[in-house]
Amino acid sequence: MLSFFKDYKIFAIVFGVISIIIVSIIYNTLNVYRPLPIYQPAMVSTELVDSTIQHQKKYHKIADFALINQNGKTVTQNNYKDKIYVADFFFTTCQTICPIMTNHMVDIQKEILNDDEVMLLSHSVTPEIDTVAQLKRYAIEKGVIDRKWNLVTGNKKDIYKLARKSYLAVKDNGDGGPFDMIHTENFMLIDKKRQIRGFYDGTNSEEIERLLNDIAILKEEYKN
Repeated sequence: MLSFFKDYKIFAIVFGVISIIIVSIIYNTLNVYRPLPIYQPAMVSTELVDSTIQHQKKYHKIADFALINQNGKTVTQNNYKDKIYVADFFFTTCQTICPIMTNHMVDIQKEILNDDEVMLLSHSVTPEIDTVAQLKRYAIEKGVIDRKWNLVTGNKKDIYKLARKSYLAVKDNGDGGPFDMIHTENFMLIDKKRQIRGFYDGTNSEEIERLLNDIAILKEEYKN
């Protein structure tokens, strides 16, 4: 009887070790690096995409731009050359989702503060209200760090085109002027080739964690 239990104990130990090895192999196999998708207009809800590009299935990139930031300086695509960045659309007088989105951008700013590879870019959808002075006040109030985060304003037509034809991020109002837009809660992750690599709910803290994780995945892409 004692011999039986001794043999059983040995079997249980060996079986346990083998099980741990098998589980480890399966875990490592399932956690193989997977690159982030590259979003094209045809992959995004049509209400967020200009009708002229809704069919596009490849080669989509963020267009060149020239806008004015909170310090009155011109910001172009060259300021984001060889950078990963998070973009969104907002307005300073918004009392609904914008404060939450901005607070989450502040959280992201804290995480990337010492990472020279990553920046932020927020576009105003009410440039007639969001003057340079207004953006500066907002930036100071929210703790925006100039070297990491640009709040930009400019010609409404140009911002509309960027939102609908590049970032695929806002809805067409349809009730007002030709460039009226309704911004969404979306944050967009943009890679060093100016491609969209992710969309995230900027009002959801769990989505912000996912975004930060995807930034890490994207950085790995550039190491390979």
